Amino acid sequence: MEIDSAEYQLSSELRGHEDDVRGICICGNAGIATSSRDRTVRFWTLDPSDKRKYTAWKILLGHTSFVGPLAWIAPNEEFPEGGIVSGGMDTLAMVWDLKTGERVHTLKGHQLQVTGVALDDSDVVSSSVDCTLRRWRKGKAVEFWEAHKAAIQAVIKLPSNELITGSSDTTLKLWRGQNCIHTFVGHTDTVRGLAVMPDLGVLSASHDGSIRLWALTGETLMEMVGHTSIVYSVDSHASGLIVSGSEDCFAKIWKDGVCVQSIEHPGCVWDAKFLENGDVVTACSDGVVRIWTVQQDRIANSVELESYFSGLSQFKISRKRVGGLKLEDLPGLEALQVPGASDGQTIVVREGDNGMAYSWNLREQKWDKIGEVVDGPDDTTARPVLDGIQYDYVFDVDIGDGEPIRKLPYNRSDNPYSTADKWLLKENLPLSYRQQVVEFILQNSGQKNFSLDTSYRDPYTGANAYVPGESSNKSAVPVKPSFKHIPKKGILVFDAAQFEGILKKISEFNNALMSDPEKKSLSLTEVEISRLVAVVKILKETSRYHSSTFADVDIALMLKLLKSWPLAMIFPVIDILRMIILHPDGAIRLLKLLEDENDVLMDMIKKITISPALAANLLTSIRAVCNLFKNSCYRNWLLNHRSEILDAFSSCYSSSNKNVLLSYSTLLLNYAVFLIEKEDQEGQSHVLSAVLEIAEGENLDVDSKYRALVAIGTLMLEGSVKKIALDFDVESIAKAAKVSTDAKVAEVGADIELLTKQN
Repeated sequence: MEIDSAEYQLSSELRGHEDDVRGICICGNAGIATSSRDRTVRFWTLDPSDKRKYTAWKILLGHTSFVGPLAWIAPNEEFPEGGIVSGGMDTLAMVWDLKTGERVHTLKGHQLQVTGVALDDSDVVSSSVDCTLRRWRKGKAVEFWEAHKAAIQAVIKLPSNELITGSSDTTLKLWRGQNCIHTFVGHTDTVRGLAVMPDLGVLSASHDGSIRLWALTGETLMEMVGHTSIVYSVDSHASGLIVSGSEDCFAKIWKDGVCVQSIEHPGCVWDAKFLENGDVVTACSDGVVRIWTVQQDRIANSVELESYFSGLSQFKISRKRVGGLKLEDLPGLEALQVPGASDGQTIVVREGDNGMAYSWNLREQKWDKIGEVVDGPDDTTARPVLDGIQYDYVFDVDIGDGEPIRKLPYNRSDNPYSTADKWLLKENLPLSYRQQVVEFILQNSGQKNFSLDTSYRDPYTGANAYVPGESSNKSAVPVKPSFKHIPKKGILVFDAAQFEGILKKISEFNNALMSDPEKKSLSLTEVEISRLVAVVKILKETSRYHSSTFADVDIALMLKLLKSWPLAMIFPVIDILRMIILHPDGAIRLLKLLEDENDVLMDMIKKITISPALAANLLTSIRAVCNLFKNSCYRNWLLNHRSEILDAFSSCYSSSNKNVLLSYSTLLLNYAVFLIEKEDQEGQSHVLSAVLEIAEGENLDVDSKYRALVAIGTLMLEGSVKKIALDFDVESIAKAAKVSTDAKVAEVGADIELLTKQN
């Protein structure tokens, strides 16, 4: 059976560790070594009586704190049955002889936790949070050097004999001796795990939630996104499969950049490795090592499987929370019989097995349903993580109507008004929801008695942050000039869609084509309509994006409609394409078709921007291009077509349609962030001239003006066009913005004015 054609199932569980299992080392055909927070290293060998089970053969004792990285020493003259190298929180690396189970060398020299160990011929190379790499020979240190300016989290040796390190500075570095040959830049948070991908390059796992495949030249060959939290580990198999382990309690199997299976665990998956036969070994925070297989004769028996799934179910139930509160503690629907005290007051009630948020509508004297509160943190467990950052709370809110689930992070020390403003802007939701969001935060974080200084309403500054027990007037002491709204980091996407309305409009247009004898041949067949419905179904199920896939014919159908349907009818097709771009598999398939055929996207942009352009076509196509920035595989396309794209949409700065203008401002802001990253001065100048046109306009929509000003400030602060901006009298634009009645526009105007005064 091909290992990449069937799903992995539990084969066996290796029990013995008394705390989190942190590391795995595949020791050739000899067995498996595991490390743990319980301070031990355990060596497991196949049970002679049952080839799918392993037994603990040796327990290696010596570390005084938890043990993490491991490396295998193949049998040689010094270690006839092989050896193990381990690294620990106790700052030590240790070398063990498996024949005797005794410690042969204690490698002492690091000042902080040892995070990685690798074999380089007979030498041991170790990495540490102290930012250094150290080389050891026969138990003695022979060299060390500072390899990064931040903690090093991993080190591996390549088949070409170079070393690769991953660091909290978000980079990987390629080393030949003590010389850094190349720095790999792309991750946005700590690089935690590394692995060799034979004949292709190196894999990296990051706190930013992604896995990347790099060529040794530094080019990103593939980005795999699907985990919802920190990715701790990654490994590859000769078959081309990749496995990753994450804090989100899943091990994921990847093929050709697409997640093909998610294996749920009753805890954090610290490490995941392939055995030579294709089986997967995982290390979990519940203290159990598990082996997973696709081979039918090695799958666990029904009793063992039932036991595993029962434990998994109990684990999930134990974590069930709604907005940080126990579901059983929420009031029932009877609470909705009591009128609210103020307009916008929010309560969460229990509806079956879910928590539902309602807001009091003072005018109509009724409770309006906001949406389902899907989950929240349990204060008795580790703090939840979002985008690699820990928070006191991360509320998952389903606002319904086909909208994706939105994550709302919050710390009890944060100002809820500031949190609400940031979140609404990030999610492209109306600012009129502000009070409702604040009420929701206070209700679900238990801060019902929160009182707010009315002068404290700044959505982006760190000053005057509310701290329980302290005055809200307490001022932060700036260490350097502080900007409230710049620089912009990351990109903005348009991820909400009214799928039922889109399908209804396509059906309406299709009926019109069928009734026109001259255009009937352009209409959709019943098979094509069913494929379209299937595409929308996949797009609506956002929780399955990590595993759902399209067929090439699905994408080809969309491109066919773009090319053949009348110009006035293609905007709902573009809208579906906009959402396909956000789907991992859809994005990859679309790019493949664009590369194999004519560039349909660029042809579409040119076609829909011919005057007189339809607002609906402009709106959907600009938003589609904005969404391309989310996937790194489109970066070259966006870079190569930058001039054509910006020129095609340039007339949008004067559009009377505020949605078109907001989308255009977002496109320019995304390009500003992207071109700064690419150090493309010509492109930055192009974007600058475009956003200046928007910023100089009068009676503009507030959000459009705000995004244009943020783009200007970001380009001036982090780009290479500050002098050009000054030549365009950006100071006058800043002063005009400062007197705006909208707080955020006035504040970003002040940011830009401050920039103009700096050398």
